[in-house]
Amino acid sequence: MSARDFTYEDVGATREPGFCPPGFHRMQVRTRLGEGEAVFRRAAEAVLTWELHRALGVGVETDADRAAPDVDVTLTLAGMVKAPCRVVWTVEEYRRAGWAYGTLSGHPESGEESFVVDRTGDGTVWLTVSAFSRAATWYARAGGPATRALQQAYARRCGVILRRLSGGDEQ
Repeated sequence: MSARDFTYEDVGATREPGFCPPGFHRMQVRTRLGEGEAVFRRAAEAVLTWELHRALGVGVETDADRAAPDVDVTLTLAGMVKAPCRVVWTVEEYRRAGWAYGTLSGHPESGEESFVVDRTGDGTVWLTVSAFSRAATWYARAGGPATRALQQAYARRCGVILRRLSGGDEQ
């Protein structure tokens, strides 16, 4: 994987909690999914196999069944906006699973976004969607704060959908 293929420099930086390069906007949304190993396993599988994104109504074009480093994926939003990305890292541990993508040329934003499910010591299962981004196209720039609000709403919706997919809490 070459950093020059990406539309930003800090490839893989979403692994560092709270990191945000200068000139980018940081986002983090954490949603409680439920409790227990079964909820964690179902949620982790839904995140790693693109099931979460498909359940959100996002088009997913990739040759891979699972997220893995260097896998290219194009997400299609609202049937119109194509967003080319590449998976930059994955994690599959006993209490933590997920992945992050970096934006490629043609994506309306520039930056990175991660989707991580973790199970805390008390058994609570959480989804954390983290990102740093900035507009890369004229229409994303024109959207200004509304574009960031849509990104926040999308991250919150990820939590709602993943709670349902994993059989977590009814809230």
